[in-house]
Order: sequence, then C-alpha cells, then structure tokens
Amino acid sequence: MTRRHAAPAATVVLAGGHESDGGRDLAALVEREPTVHAAAAVGRPLAEAVRSALAAADGPVCVVPMTLGRDPGLVADAARALRWLADGEVRGRLALTEPFGGRDHLVGWLRAAAGAHGADGPGPGGALLVTAPAAGPFEDADLFRTARLVRQYGRHRWVEVAFAGGDPDPAEGAERCRLLGARTVTAVPASFGPALRAGLPGVRDGGPLLGPAAIAGVVAARTAAALHLLGHGEDGILAGPDAEHGHGYAHSHGPGGAHTHGHGPGGTHGHTHTHGHRLQAPVPVPAAVPVPSGGRLPAPLPHGHRHVHTQPPQH
Repeated sequence: MTRRHAAPAATVVLAGGHESDGGRDLAALVEREPTVHAAAAVGRPLAEAVRSALAAADGPVCVVPMTLGRDPGLVADAARALRWLADGEVRGRLALTEPFGGRDHLVGWLRAAAGAHGADGPGPGGALLVTAPAAGPFEDADLFRTARLVRQYGRHRWVEVAFAGGDPDPAEGAERCRLLGARTVTAVPASFGPALRAGLPGVRDGGPLLGPAAIAGVVAARTAAALHLLGHGEDGILAGPDAEHGHGYAHSHGPGGAHTHGHGPGGTHGHTHTHGHRLQAPVPVPAAVPVPSGGRLPAPLPHGHRHVHTQPPQH
C-alpha cells in the first residue's frame, strides 16, 4: 500500500500598507501563527522577507496583501515587488493571494463592531468614531462613504470619521460628536491597528476591529485559495497590477471606453475593464454581515468597477 505524503504547508508573508503601519500592527499575528513568516511593507522590505521565506521553507510561499479595502494600490505594489522573484527556480512556489478584504467587507466588520458597542437608544445618545491612519484623498474620502453605510444600516445616530495624522484628527472628530449631541463616543478602527494611538478624554476605545483568530482565519482562507490556483499554474502576480484600476481620478480610454488585458501565456480569456462614469446608485448592504469565523467571508457587494470576461479573438 502506497502512503501519500501531504504537501508541505504554505509559508505566509503579510504585505502591509498604511492600514497596518507598514506591517508593524501585524507583529502579534506573526508571533501567534507558526505558518506566518513575516509582515513587511511593500517594496524592498517585502521582497527581502519573501526571499528569506523561500530560503527557509521547502514548500510554497504565499503573500497576502493585508488591506481592509482602503489601500487599493497595495495589491499592485506587492505584485511589482514579487515579479522579479517569480521567475527561475522559484516558479511554482510563490503566489500572491487575493487581498485580505474589500470595502464592502469593511462595512460589514464596522457594522458588527458598532453592534457590539450598541447605542443609547434611538434619540440623542452614542456616537461611533471610525478612525484610521491618513492615506490619500480618495482613500480618505471613501471612508466617509463607508461610515455613511454603517450609520444607515446600524443603530448609532452618529457615525463620524477621524484620521490619525489627517483632517479631522481624532480629537476633532470626538468634539464634533459632542457638538452634535452625543452623550458617549466610542472609537473603532478601520485598520489593523488600535482605534486610538493615545487616549482621549471622554472617548471609549472600542478595541481592534477584528480579533486575532478572525484575522488568522481569513489569512488561512486566502492562502488556501491561492494554493489551489497555484496548482493550476496561476500565481496571481501577473494580474496583480490590474488591481489599481477604478481608483483615483476617472479616466477615459477613448471611444467605447474599454480596454482588454491578457492573462499572459496560457491565459484562457481576456479581461475587459469598462470605464466611464463610476458614480452609481448606493449599493444596499445586507441586514447582517457577521465577523468572519474560520475564514469565511461574505461575497463582496458590486461597485462601480465592472469586470467583463470575454473570449480572446481567434487567429
């Protein structure tokens, strides 16, 4: 009887951006999870961490872009850092996973956090202050959209936004809540870090957005999906730079407003992005989006960037 040997488990490297302070806010996960080799900022630190993981591991290495949806460039930056490593003897051992989460996941996680902290009834009562590190103007503006959806489908009368190192800062955001009539203010982070880097008088720290077990579960799910694709010859690195499309200033591609990206040698279909006016009607949010358990995530809601798969032209 032939005994089958299990494939070696994947070694994981976490790619961090402004949502995790360049990966520093993920240090506890690295210490907790034996399969997580390192957390590093994109660019040279990420490339060096991946090179170290490849040298230390016998099996595949998966890089997980640790974004909650506020860092659309993280996936593309990670792909560029990995592209030169993906050739030669490491081909078939290195994969870039899907991002940890998206904007619609963030709405659900913040709603769950808001529900956990409750509200002081339907009248004047509690306010939720969503905090995050300041990023670019589009990322910061999008957090106001997220906060509006959390308020629309939650129980808090006020859901305000504040940025560490930005405008408004947490102290200004808390003061706005009080001026609006809030009796209590609870800060919840839209990031992997703490809600408040320093305490604020009269503001309750709502703790982390996701617990360590929930984060580890999602990372494991992303890694498992990437390993499946890697077994079919898809490492996610070639397609990674396309993740930036649809963010920032709207742009046109001329008459028809569409362009097609190939998927490299062996690709089975084209990938068409349709551009134009990206403002659409508000997307409804389900009545309840649970915090992930065991890595299971709700499917992302559709948004303004449509992807249409088309067959390649026949020659």
